[in-house]
Amino acid sequence: MRCRYGIRQLLYSISKFRECSKSSKIMQSLTITRYPTPISPPRLDRYPLRQIAASVLSSPTTGIDRRGMASRCESASFKLLAVGRTSTGENDDEYCTLIDFAGGGEGKKVGDDLVVLLYHLQHACKRIASLVASPFNSSLGKLSVNSSSGSDRDAPKPLDIVSNDIVLSSLRNSGKVAVMASEENDSPTWIKDDGPYVVVVDPLDGSRNIDASIPTGTIFGIYNRLVELDHLPVKEKAELNSLQRGNRLVASGYVLYSSATILCVTLGSGTHAFTLDHSTGEFVLTHQNIKIPTRGKIYSVNDARYFDWPEGLKKYIDTVRQGKGENPKKYSARYICSLVADLHRTLLYGGVAMNPRDHLRLVYEGNPLAFLVEQAGGKASDGKRGILSIQPVKLHQRLPLFLGSLEDVAELESYGDVQQTVNPGYEV
Repeated sequence: MRCRYGIRQLLYSISKFRECSKSSKIMQSLTITRYPTPISPPRLDRYPLRQIAASVLSSPTTGIDRRGMASRCESASFKLLAVGRTSTGENDDEYCTLIDFAGGGEGKKVGDDLVVLLYHLQHACKRIASLVASPFNSSLGKLSVNSSSGSDRDAPKPLDIVSNDIVLSSLRNSGKVAVMASEENDSPTWIKDDGPYVVVVDPLDGSRNIDASIPTGTIFGIYNRLVELDHLPVKEKAELNSLQRGNRLVASGYVLYSSATILCVTLGSGTHAFTLDHSTGEFVLTHQNIKIPTRGKIYSVNDARYFDWPEGLKKYIDTVRQGKGENPKKYSARYICSLVADLHRTLLYGGVAMNPRDHLRLVYEGNPLAFLVEQAGGKASDGKRGILSIQPVKLHQRLPLFLGSLEDVAELESYGDVQQTVNPGYEV
């Protein structure tokens, strides 16, 4: 009797759940509202809930394992709720993957060559995500190798080098890249004479903190190859192709390696985020057409350097923390010290992510992230001028970087003196 009663109750609960799913009021309550970016609610009425009951009841047992049954029901329900799809194709069981989105939705604008390149880039990032999460490779982040590209603090780690090799290998395999310029290399690498694209990349940003499981990321930017330079020697045309202004970018993005692996990209018409589904190995569209709030109430900066800041920056931070700025809300500090992680939060919640020192690299970090932010309706500045308008003069050129909500960054610029020019005891 207990067995029959339990099954009857389960079927009754499922039938009630199906009825509730048809109610628009319930559907509205399922809409994800945590982020300012609207996300479509799951279409529960399109899923065959009878299959859930069949899967639960498919294994006859001598008794009912109520804990196991609850676990299976919870898992099935979670999968339904997690599939918040953004496309309405005929096959409702399919996700909208990065390649589906680029090839089917954006593909008419970007072309097949870029779709192929994105496929190989995402493959490289999946490999890096696995590498970063591996217990056998975490110790690599603690070791330094000799390099002439920066200070000891910024010296590349073995994990950076491996990540760099992974990206380079994928770009070679794509057949679509003429030259790759990487933060880990002193000079660009020429790959293919007729490759239509130029890729600039920071293969593993924030790797010095990886042993503490702090989020890391990959940053990339994609330009068209400058065919007018084809007659020049390889070394010269490789460098000039890599020194294009940010306003010539075709696409850019980052991959965040954290509790979830998220690929955020712009193809020149909006900013979109895809989350890696480990069950399928695909990047699935989860945040379509992200719009950064015009105002936030969070700033991200290393304020341990407060006493080294210029007066304009001090005044701005003091003002917004007290709620006396143009936004009457009191601002809070949220600082991870991982550029991709700090920017990802800022992109979703608004505010400003900044480094006022001449520290971040224009080619590999500034331009790609500025393009991404501005495609989401935000603003990118070095404190005086827009990032995308700056002409790079050398590959590893550094600059201050302020990224975030349109009105927040504009207010910060209005204070004038916000670029930090002194770094006592902290050289880069």
